[in-house]
Amino acid sequence: MTQMARLFGGMLSLLLLSGAASAAEPRVVASLPPLHGLAAAVLEGVAEPELLVRSGGSEHAYAVKPSDARALGSADLVVWIGPGLESFLAKPIATLARGDAVLTIAELPGITLLPRRTGEGWGDSYEEGEGDEHAHDALDLHLWLDPDNARLIVLEIAERLSAIDPERASRYRQNAKTAAARIFQITNALWWKLGPIRGVPFLVYHDAYQYFERRFGLTAAGAVAVDPERPPGARHIADLRESIDQSGARCIFAEPQFQPDLVEILREGTVLRTGVLDPLGADLALGPGHFEALMRALGESLRTCLDG
Repeated sequence: MTQMARLFGGMLSLLLLSGAASAAEPRVVASLPPLHGLAAAVLEGVAEPELLVRSGGSEHAYAVKPSDARALGSADLVVWIGPGLESFLAKPIATLARGDAVLTIAELPGITLLPRRTGEGWGDSYEEGEGDEHAHDALDLHLWLDPDNARLIVLEIAERLSAIDPERASRYRQNAKTAAARIFQITNALWWKLGPIRGVPFLVYHDAYQYFERRFGLTAAGAVAVDPERPPGARHIADLRESIDQSGARCIFAEPQFQPDLVEILREGTVLRTGVLDPLGADLALGPGHFEALMRALGESLRTCLDG
């Protein structure tokens, strides 16, 4: 081999090594399916994020597995709402993930945060000792169901990934703009679709839909469970029955992660229809279109049960 050929071969090897290094994909872990979908939209064409709470799981009750711990320890970016919602993640994130690799959505500047609802139908009259600490948090953290929050989330994920992987910064930012445009489109479509059911009262399984309701002008009259992991007390059931009578609620919604027994108990002797709402969209296909599919599924369930 001539000296020139050896030199060319060495240069080619360096280029290949450089290309391999620059092609390293960022490792992103998302706590919940909606956050996974928003992260997947930003990462589209580059990598796929990893999801912790999968189908059938709940953000209110989850045990971190060894595979989750490994994922958190090797992640370039962990996306979660915060300890007020995914309490199961607070200690693992503090001990396993690098501080600069954690995106806590609830702490983002500009994010809309709503107070937890109280009063008749929402658990204000709970007997002392019922419910867990999540039930008495001051804030409702199901914030991804506000499309404006979702747009802010994709733009922030793009900025975090751009700092981690500057070579693909333009791609992340373009993906985020595309995702934000899709969210805007589904929001407009749902505004018109849900028009006929504005003002029609309904009950939800637990108070997870306030952001969606406010954005689309819907009227929830109460929640079956304040703490979705524990049955409500007799006083709360009595309040709900009174709320059903006074509000003229037309529908009561169960959730796939929880047993529907309480829903059936409350429905007895009434003309309430039943439907199913899932704030996580856990059974929807994962990927860049998950968030729009979640919005569409919520809108379809509400319209089907309440219209007519």
